[in-house]
Amino acid sequence: MNDPAEYNSLIALTLAGSCEAYSEIYETTIGDVYKTVHFLVANRSDADDVIQEIYMQVHRSLGQFDVSRPFKPWMMGVVMRQVQAYRRKRWTHLRLIHKAERYGQAMDSDFTSEVVDKIANRPLLASVNSLPYKLKQVVILHYLNENSQEEIAAILDIPLGTVKSRIHAALQKLRAKRNPNSRAVGKVEDLYESR
Repeated sequence: MNDPAEYNSLIALTLAGSCEAYSEIYETTIGDVYKTVHFLVANRSDADDVIQEIYMQVHRSLGQFDVSRPFKPWMMGVVMRQVQAYRRKRWTHLRLIHKAERYGQAMDSDFTSEVVDKIANRPLLASVNSLPYKLKQVVILHYLNENSQEEIAAILDIPLGTVKSRIHAALQKLRAKRNPNSRAVGKVEDLYESR
């Protein structure tokens, strides 16, 4: 099916709650999606998980689809973003495993061990918890959740420059707490102390 009017009709029906219409969108697109994902994701079970994520994301995003544009390129954009998200997650996971092996630590491949590894340093965690809320917020989003500075700006709905200055201020405070003899508190850090 290459007729934009048919896709638009199916999208409208899906948005109105029709499971059959979404099933038809799935059936007309799964061939291309399957080939693309299985070519880009080597592990078959991971590829199947990525495909499932793609169709969940498509369903969530149909409301934002611009019906004046072609559907298939939009759909493939969702496919490529989900594959890229998988690759980033996989790369981070492999990097953590490599880091754990380098330090002689055993690391399970499940989510909980990844979190435990990230927060295992109790003194650092205590220092982060003692930061003012606005500074702690950006540290958690950036270093624990691995969001980019741009993503943090979007999540918190603040300018990118503010995110950068808060990260800088937080790092300065953490360094000062680690080395209490050096006084490294400056103008930017003072701004966030009272907030």
